[in-house]
Amino acid sequence: MGIKNIFILSLIISLVSCREKVTNNIFNSRPGKNEMADLNRHLVQKDRERIRNYIERKSLKMYESPTGLWYQIKNEGTGKNFADNDKIVMNYECSLLDGTKCYSSKDLGPKEVILGRSTMEPGLYEGLRLLKSGAEAIFIIPPFLAWGLVGDRKMIPSRAVIVYNVYILPAK
Repeated sequence: MGIKNIFILSLIISLVSCREKVTNNIFNSRPGKNEMADLNRHLVQKDRERIRNYIERKSLKMYESPTGLWYQIKNEGTGKNFADNDKIVMNYECSLLDGTKCYSSKDLGPKEVILGRSTMEPGLYEGLRLLKSGAEAIFIIPPFLAWGLVGDRKMIPSRAVIVYNVYILPAK
């Protein structure tokens, strides 16, 4: 092997080994799965504290579902609970914990959804399944069941807790 080939081979080896060190340093500086899980637990706990403070301030009697949705059914309504493929027409007001109104049927008209087929926040979907025709309820939806880290890029900011006041219009 000539000196030229030895030089090229040693150059390639040194470049590859440098690249591995740089790559390893980049990945080692990022938080791992455990750190990310700890951060998520911390954020969920902070959201629960914010929601509990809101509930206490407003003197609401709310229940928490196993997923983390908070709800109060103010009027039970009649008939059976809604299920997938049921059409629901509702009046609603969607706001933030500080009272800032985001969306409302007063401004946009009643909202019509078909459970399981319409795009909506997972927390709202879960809450609507608890209701019947004519029901009235309040849902407090934490970010991980609503618009998450991004928000809706319109009225709902990043990591927002959403409060829904809903009234299910009786079926015609």
